[in-house]
Amino acid sequence: MKYVLKSEGPRRAAFDATRDLNAEQRAVVEAEPGPILVIAGAGTGKTRTLTYRVAQLVARGSPPDRLLLCTFTNRAAREMVARVEALLAIDMQRCSAGTFHHIGHRILRRYGEHVGLGTDFGILDSEDARSILAQVIAELGLKALSARRFPEPKVLHGLIGLAQGTGTPLADVIKARATQLVPQLPAILDVVTRYAVRKKAMNVVDFDDLLVLWHELVASPEHTRVGDELRAAYDHVLCDEYQDVSALQGELCDRMAARCGSLTAVGDDAQSIYSFRGADFGQISGFRRRHADATLLKLTVNYRSTPEVLELANRSIAFNKTGVTKELRSVKAPGMRPAVIPLRDVYQQAEFVAQRVLELHHDQNLPLRKMVVLYRNHSHSLELQVELTRRQIPYAVRSGVRFFEQAHIKDVVAYLRAHDNARDSMAWVRLLRQWPGVGVQSAERIAAEISGVDLAVARDSTPAGDAIALLRAHAARMRGRGAEALGRLATLFEILADPAVASPGAAIRRVVEAHYAEYAERSFSNADVRKDDLEHLAAYAERYGNVQEFLAELALFEGLAAESVGPAEPNDDRLILSSIHQAKGLEWPIAFVLWLVDGRFPTQQTLRTPAELEEERRLFYVGCTRAADELYLCYPTIEHGRDGPATLLRPSRFLTEIDRAPAVFDRWQIFEEPTAEPTRTD
Repeated sequence: MKYVLKSEGPRRAAFDATRDLNAEQRAVVEAEPGPILVIAGAGTGKTRTLTYRVAQLVARGSPPDRLLLCTFTNRAAREMVARVEALLAIDMQRCSAGTFHHIGHRILRRYGEHVGLGTDFGILDSEDARSILAQVIAELGLKALSARRFPEPKVLHGLIGLAQGTGTPLADVIKARATQLVPQLPAILDVVTRYAVRKKAMNVVDFDDLLVLWHELVASPEHTRVGDELRAAYDHVLCDEYQDVSALQGELCDRMAARCGSLTAVGDDAQSIYSFRGADFGQISGFRRRHADATLLKLTVNYRSTPEVLELANRSIAFNKTGVTKELRSVKAPGMRPAVIPLRDVYQQAEFVAQRVLELHHDQNLPLRKMVVLYRNHSHSLELQVELTRRQIPYAVRSGVRFFEQAHIKDVVAYLRAHDNARDSMAWVRLLRQWPGVGVQSAERIAAEISGVDLAVARDSTPAGDAIALLRAHAARMRGRGAEALGRLATLFEILADPAVASPGAAIRRVVEAHYAEYAERSFSNADVRKDDLEHLAAYAERYGNVQEFLAELALFEGLAAESVGPAEPNDDRLILSSIHQAKGLEWPIAFVLWLVDGRFPTQQTLRTPAELEEERRLFYVGCTRAADELYLCYPTIEHGRDGPATLLRPSRFLTEIDRAPAVFDRWQIFEEPTAEPTRTD
């Protein structure tokens, strides 16, 4: 009996690049191996092109296990590998494809003993890593010594990861990004050192270690043999979303490709918007400096957006001095010119978006899910969320929670609730838990006594003065941090009782100034964003006459949202709300962009340096290129002052700088008439 073993070699005629790809895409797919930088504009078929590039390399004879494909999600890697399998009808499972962390893990399973790991090492998830940090902090007694300023484990863990990803000493990262922690620097560095020792003793690594130790294997002179063996394992290295790589990830790509010389980096410098996460723009902008013989290829044929949307996006990004010059070209038929809509204030902005969404939904039979509202910061959607809820327009916040459901919003609102109704025990527990030295049991016991839930001290009501007195009484019975915390809390409630702080906006600002800003800096890695949210909440609350009125409206809003705009079902049709950062890589037929005002978008902080402003302009570019057919750019012209007259707002420089002939947008005029519709003037 004869048994024929079928060859697993690829069928070279399984795909036709001439038929399936345009000329630019074919140039990438058919390029000879070497250092190649592919600048792939928005909507130009980047993933398709990279997939065909992998297939072509395999079809030319490279075994799948000799390819290293780095992506930013394992899902993307699986999809690319599956598409290559479909194109070539072969098994691609031996291809080293996945996220940097996924690949690093596999390498350490084989070579971990060279960097002090046992073969059975464990991987800490984020919660486990924070738990070990918390143990080290507790053992050193740092909470007791510096309750007000020592960072929470979550914040510290994020700073450690940022330092490792950017290749920057932790001390420098703290000085640049968390200046409030500088006084604690010696103690922080001690904690980090002990954290590393503890991990090694436990034979565990965290996610960041997967890359750091991989880099040690290929970069350290102590591991030359292992590094050579790793580099010799691959004939081609490919990296997707190259504009988002960190300095560490970029160097890993360079070092892994140092022997074979074949490195294909695919990304769009115009969409590099994640520096706050550690992405290093210098990796893509400096690629040709690091690889002098690199080939530069561009993908500029856009399959997503109309010519009008691309004309505006092209003109805007051209103001950036750094980056590769390119002009996106559309294959779609001409459509509506983008609309720039000046509106009276944020409330009219919300009304316009809600009305226009309903018009598009009803008049054009466009599903709500085909429309997106984009913004720079989550707080910019506050008024819109209220307006959508009032009109019972279903919406979903992409990769986030509704504004009023966020932890920091609920935390601060708890102070207003307790001040307005001292019997609100849940509010007391929530706010007491924020203070150092007040544990869960203490918070519940104090809350029960103040609210009258404790039967031993039950009462029909609890005057504010009694609540303050009880706080001071508990402070007198406690020691250390708890005593100080309750004393400060009592003082804060005395401030809130002052008639000068009668407005809800003023009360929110006092809570933030007296305590919550400090708490946020210790508790959240994005404390500045959360403090901006709270200032926006305070400004919004100013429209209400008193705290009680504001809380009543908030409760009604939450109740209505729960009733008519509840959790999404799989087939629900909902308007999408998203920050631009979270919308990258996605597209919708209709896109609205909110709050295009100087100081908000771009933010005031990004005006400090040309590099920061250019990244902000790239963010605007990403927002605009999410739109396939219609783009609405909105901005309020007046901001109501918290202590005085209204302020006239300046439209974003991203709008004014492109406002020249030939026109790339139409300016709409809004008329407030009961039956009037928005009209535009050319």
